[in-house]
Amino acid sequence: QVQLVESGGGLVQPGGSLRLSCVASGSIFGIYNMGWYRQTPGKQRELVATFTSGGRTDYADSVKGRFTISRNNGKNTVYLQMTSLKPEDTAVYYCHAERSVVPFGDYWGQGTQVTVSS
Repeated sequence: QVQLVESGGGLVQPGGSLRLSCVASGSIFGIYNMGWYRQTPGKQRELVATFTSGGRTDYADSVKGRFTISRNNGKNTVYLQMTSLKPEDTAVYYCHAERSVVPFGDYWGQGTQVTVSS
């Protein structure tokens, strides 16, 4: 079982940038597909960005060209670089790990709040 700890959230003005980090408790390389989701009150959790099984990246249309997901396998860390932030990006951001080998499973971090406001 992997444990995920996010950091890097906070308050930022529109047009600003933030970088979120997600540190996993163990090795993630070749075992977990990692991604970022977000959720606002009263809405379902939605995909923001993820690494796919083929090693590619996938983004929500609303963040394409503004957000970038990356990883450092040596540090068991996944990042979400967010630029040109908009008020509608305000949400709790969650790190997600999908175990791609037996035993399969889904794991979530505790979330980090991102608020975009002037």
